Amino acid sequence: MIRLPQAGGGVRAYEPRTAPRPAAHPLAGSALTSRTVFSAAHVVADPYADTSPDSPAAVDWDATLAFRRHLWAHGLGVAEAMDTAQRGMGLDWDGAAELIRRSAAEAKAVGGLIACGVGTDQLTGPADLATVRKAYEEQLALVEETGSQAILMASRALAAAAETPDDYLDTYGHLLRQASEPVILHWLGPMFDPALDGYWGSSDLDAATETFLEVIAAHPDKVDGIKVSLLDARREVELRRRLPDGVRCYTGDDFHYPELIAGDEQGFSHALLGIFDPLAPLAAEAVLTLDTGDVAGFRAILDPTVELSRHLFEAPTRYYKTGVVLLAWLAGHQDHFTMVGGLQSARSLPHLARAYELADGLGLFPDPALAEARMRSLLTVHGVPR
Repeated sequence: MIRLPQAGGGVRAYEPRTAPRPAAHPLAGSALTSRTVFSAAHVVADPYADTSPDSPAAVDWDATLAFRRHLWAHGLGVAEAMDTAQRGMGLDWDGAAELIRRSAAEAKAVGGLIACGVGTDQLTGPADLATVRKAYEEQLALVEETGSQAILMASRALAAAAETPDDYLDTYGHLLRQASEPVILHWLGPMFDPALDGYWGSSDLDAATETFLEVIAAHPDKVDGIKVSLLDARREVELRRRLPDGVRCYTGDDFHYPELIAGDEQGFSHALLGIFDPLAPLAAEAVLTLDTGDVAGFRAILDPTVELSRHLFEAPTRYYKTGVVLLAWLAGHQDHFTMVGGLQSARSLPHLARAYELADGLGLFPDPALAEARMRSLLTVHGVPR
């Protein structure tokens, strides 16, 4: 038994698993065929670096790249330098640029699928639209130089500088004309980043959707797909049904991903998800099952994971990375529970204890005894009695 603190106070006994989940799909590691699946991957901090929350990120590059090889080995693509990598929350542009270069080189070496985030986070302080566009151009050039696909991320600087929907149409139109290959457009909702409220020129999501679709309609040959992170399944389904032929929808909905990926008679979503960082083995097994046409089997694997995902992504949603890194440590993918910017302290101990319990119940830990021992050590540091 392990004593886990509860949100309402006190502790309760929990009996951890003693064996990992049964062996994965017999085709584990094979290419996924029915859906394109990206995991937005976290970065591993250097725990020995003498840094402060305001310092540039100190990254353990070996452990960070090893985790990406883990994702590729399961057949998933890597969405690099995104929100899950603490972009703008501990990882600045210099760190993100180095991450993109290193991960792109690693992807070439192992034949892994990779797409990288393009934003404007090299800017500090207010900027006009021309400066925002120039910042986007700089990052787009770097990503394309590495041979990676570009993901045009939502920009805090653009949200602050834009005054009308036309400002978004002009900025994105310029960038799409410049892109050498089709890109993924990323719409990140304010629940992930409050500075993005009113993106696409309106806080009315219906009006914002019309502007978003206008951008795509004007340049369908330059848009591979869209990533929607609004945590609104109905809105995503309605949006994907209005996309031009050939433009894909990549769900970023960490609350409703099984139903959105499974789809309906009118279509389905591909995936670009932060939750697929800790769920990589299960996500790959589920999509391999879906590749055979077994929708029920796919749902049977992924549906039970939604409770964990909703817990990790509960408000304030932007701190979900803390639970993601906790699970990576408990699963043995890194040797410590330290994050860039000190964000290991961004979630409460009861929140982390519940994340452990849910992940253990799913059989996510390859070595349950190691996960239990590490969780016990965290509890001890926080004064929880054995």
